[in-house]
Amino acid sequence: MVAAANPLAVKAGVDVLKAGGSAIDAAVAIQAVLGLVEPQSSGLGGGAFMVYYDAKTRQATAYDGREVAPAGAGDHLFFDENGKRLPFVTAVLGGISTGVPGAIAMLDMAHRDHGKLAWGKLFDQAHVLAQDGFAVSPRLARMIASKAPQASAPDARRYFTKADGTPYLAGDRLKNPDYARSLDRIARYGASGLLTGPIAQQIVERVHQGPYPSTLTLSDLASYRPHSGPALCNPYRIYLVCTPQAPSGGPGLQIALGVLEHTDIDKRSATDEKAWFEFAQASRLAYADRDRYVGDPVFVQVPLDGLLDPHYLKGRAAEIGDRAGPVTFGMPRGAPKVGIDATDEPGGTSHIVVIDAQGNVVSMTTTVESIFGSGRMVGGFFLNNQLTDFSFSPTDDDGAKAANAPGPGKRPRSSMAPAIVLTPQKKFVAAAGSPGGSAIQAYNLKVLVALLDWKMTPQDAVSLPNLVAKGDSYSADMFPQPIMQGLAARGMTLSTSRGEESGLQAIVATPKGYVGGADPRREGVARGF
Repeated sequence: MVAAANPLAVKAGVDVLKAGGSAIDAAVAIQAVLGLVEPQSSGLGGGAFMVYYDAKTRQATAYDGREVAPAGAGDHLFFDENGKRLPFVTAVLGGISTGVPGAIAMLDMAHRDHGKLAWGKLFDQAHVLAQDGFAVSPRLARMIASKAPQASAPDARRYFTKADGTPYLAGDRLKNPDYARSLDRIARYGASGLLTGPIAQQIVERVHQGPYPSTLTLSDLASYRPHSGPALCNPYRIYLVCTPQAPSGGPGLQIALGVLEHTDIDKRSATDEKAWFEFAQASRLAYADRDRYVGDPVFVQVPLDGLLDPHYLKGRAAEIGDRAGPVTFGMPRGAPKVGIDATDEPGGTSHIVVIDAQGNVVSMTTTVESIFGSGRMVGGFFLNNQLTDFSFSPTDDDGAKAANAPGPGKRPRSSMAPAIVLTPQKKFVAAAGSPGGSAIQAYNLKVLVALLDWKMTPQDAVSLPNLVAKGDSYSADMFPQPIMQGLAARGMTLSTSRGEESGLQAIVATPKGYVGGADPRREGVARGF
């Protein structure tokens, strides 16, 4: 079964599985198509996190394809020549926002470990779609016409404008021969086809142009290495939930689950306002700890053992009363002295779930960060603006450095938290994840609670209203009036004017086979055979 954000990408993945390919093979094909048909969310110029479950060994491995800052990036990356912090949009559109892309390198590494079909054949469907054209989807058309500054950037405007000077609309056929040529090179040379040679040269040249140019070099690109290692697997009730390690959103999601384990949310349901109150307060506590302590563990001390200590989590859960009150970060064992975080993480991104005939599973979240990344293109694809996931203020007033401060060769913190759920015997139960910027943590928490505690179907679970509680903000979809009124009586007034842009995908194992669900807020589908 495959669940992804666009039917063309799902078809590519299913076709690979039908040809005898592995879950990793299918993920490569899906990413290649998503980068073409959903370029606002992910692509060759972006990064990703993935959890892979090996059905034979019952081991969960985390793959980290997060972008890294160039060697020339300093902690005042987002300050102007006068020492003033740059406006967020200015930074996004500048060359300084782009990190070394890691998604393709990560997939290349995973394919070497678990691929079955030849790497070069996995790009065939994407190549045909790029060369012959594909129908612009309604969501892509909305993004092209949106007020997002990247949509008006010169490269994006050039790509999305027809010969008659009008923008592409839903249903129009869009061709991208440059993307096809980039795929040719990656299909032949692997990740080095992207990170060395003519495409790498184009990336460097493009990010050095215009205001706020990058320090990115060919050496930065050529020296990029993805990471792999044991997933972060933590118990939640009778289950084991596996996510990537820091600097992903895995630790934040695990903290939230750990707090909820000390509540009675599993005895309640999605129609109970007290359940949503507990959900929101656990979210606030987890976000506070995540924002304070999580960064790239190569550069900062992340007190993970302390944050996930059952005694600490029980104490944090005890802070949840009957009404919403002030929330701040806790002091887990091993907590370092770090400064206040000033990270602004917008929502782009895409999520993929794949299960192959052998029962191997991929749960992967992939992104170029904002809508169309930085708005800059080379080789038919958009470049990421991932470095704006760093804290814009590197230090606190007393000089203590933020855990997520920028630095040379450093990976910015991410909210991406692809999850795989196992039994205590490490048999597969479910896989899920979502795009959505910093809201990913709340979206993923919702679907896991709905699946594991409320025993909902994947489609019902992903379709539930979203509630993103962070600090004193409660952003949400519309809930039934009794729930909204009950939450308001507890000091939680939901802000529903904007709505939430989750893109959840989920697949669960049942005695009769796999059952999938795709978020109705986007264009995704789940297909099996």
